[in-house]
Amino acid sequence: MPTQEAIVSALRSVKYPGYSRDIVSFGLVKEAAVLGDAVRVRIEVPTGTAGVAEQIRVECVRVLEGLPGVKRVDVEVLTPGGGGGTGAAGGAGANPWAQQNRVPGVGHVVAVASGKGGVGKSTVAVNLACALQRLGSRVGLLDCDIYGPTVPLMMGVHDRPTVSDRDQLVPLVNHGVRLMSIGFLVDGDQPVIWRGPMITKTIQQFLFSVEWGELDLLLVDLPPGTGDAQLSLCQAVPLDGGVVVTTPQEASLGVVRKGIGMFTKVQVPVVGLIENMSYFTTPSGERVEIFGHGGGQEEAARQNLPFLGEIPIFTSIREGGDRGVPVVVSAPESAAAEAFLGIARKLRRGWLGA
Repeated sequence: MPTQEAIVSALRSVKYPGYSRDIVSFGLVKEAAVLGDAVRVRIEVPTGTAGVAEQIRVECVRVLEGLPGVKRVDVEVLTPGGGGGTGAAGGAGANPWAQQNRVPGVGHVVAVASGKGGVGKSTVAVNLACALQRLGSRVGLLDCDIYGPTVPLMMGVHDRPTVSDRDQLVPLVNHGVRLMSIGFLVDGDQPVIWRGPMITKTIQQFLFSVEWGELDLLLVDLPPGTGDAQLSLCQAVPLDGGVVVTTPQEASLGVVRKGIGMFTKVQVPVVGLIENMSYFTTPSGERVEIFGHGGGQEEAARQNLPFLGEIPIFTSIREGGDRGVPVVVSAPESAAAEAFLGIARKLRRGWLGA
C-alpha cells in the first residue's frame, strides 16, 4: 500500500480547474490517510461554482486508483454551503460563504492584499492591471480601500461614473482598464466615515451593481490589514486567488503572515508573494538594499508559496503613480515596467493559461 507521502505526491498531479497549480500547493488537501487497502482523502475548495468540486473529485479518484495496492478510494470534497463534490458539513445558515455569487461576465476575481500599509500594494495593483491589459487580457480594477482610495489618482481618473439604462454603474476606463472606486463618488478630500455594514453594502454594490462587461480578470485592490473590507469581499464572491505584497524587512513580513493566514481561513488560495521595494540602484550603479533584500522570497519558500518576483525602487514608478500614468503605460520598455510585466506573465499563465 502507498504511504501518506505517496498519496500527497500523486495528488500533486491534480490541477485546480483553470490554473496551472495543483490542489496540494494550493493547500486544499486537508486529510490523506491509508486504511487497510483503502485510501481516504478530504479536500476543501474555496468556491461553490458548479462543476469545480466534481471535476476535482473525479480527477483525484482517477489518480489514486492508479496507485499500487489501492482497492478502494474515498474522496470527499467540501465546498462553501455544502454544494459540489461528495457533500460537506453545515448548510447555508451555518456557512458564512454560502451566499457567494460569481460576478456576471467576469472570468476570475483575484485580490491584491498586504498585511500592513506602506508597502506599495496599490502601486503594484494598478501596474499589474495595466501590464495584464498590455499582454492582451480584458482587465477590471476594483478599489476596495473605502477609507483611503488611491486608484483614481494612480490611474488618472477623476470623473464620476454614469448610470446605465439598467440602473447599473458604468465603470470608468483609462489605459484600457475598467475602474471602480469610492473615490469616484465622493468630493475631493472628503473623508469616508462609515461603520462596517456600510462598507459591506458598498463592496457588494461595486461587485454586482457595476456593468463590468466581459472580463478575463477583475483585480481587487484591498485595504491593508484583515478587516471588514476583506471579509465582505470573501463572503460576497468566490475569490480565485490572492496576491500578497510585502517589503523585505521583518516588520512587513511579520504582518504579511497574518494576511496569508486570513486567506487560508477564508479558503482563498494564495497564488504568490511579491517583494516590493527590493533595492535601489544609484546613478553610479551601486545597489543599495534600503529595506534589506530577499525576505519575500524566503517567506514564500517558508510558506510553500510561489514567489512571483521582486520590484526594485524606481523613481519612475512613483512619478507614474503621481501623474496618473503607471510606468507600464508611460515607459513600457523600461526596467521598471518589465518588473511588473514579468510578474503579470506568470499570473496570466496561471489564471488564463496564456
